Amino acid sequence: MRRRQKHQDDQAEVNMTPMLDIVFILLIFFIVTATFLSEEGIDMRPPQDNPNDPPPDAAPPIVIQVDGDNEIFVNQVRTDVDRVLSAVNRFRAEEPNSAVLLEVYDEAHHGIIVQIWDEMGANGVPVSIQRQNDG
Repeated sequence: MRRRQKHQDDQAEVNMTPMLDIVFILLIFFIVTATFLSEEGIDMRPPQDNPNDPPPDAAPPIVIQVDGDNEIFVNQVRTDVDRVLSAVNRFRAEEPNSAVLLEVYDEAHHGIIVQIWDEMGANGVPVSIQRQNDG
């Protein structure tokens, strides 16, 4: 009678060490060769006094306020973010040399502020920014 032989389950093992070595080498390569972008921010400091500033009898500024609830007011008139430029243009029709003073509160969304800033800059409207504290 023939004896049965027990077959041991031979499982193939994959050596992961060379693969991990390659992964780490690629990781180091991509970190070293990557170019990092430096993002620009908006300068929130108030402007310094300049002797070349317009005289005090210049046109009053158009005040755009963005409060903590992201409500937007142009010269105390509530408006939508998409209608800020048209509201500013209406006020500038009366006073063509008026600049815009952007008053922003700490809790306001930065996306709204940047959108207003970009719209004014794209249309040649001078803008200065002033930070307000919620409180």
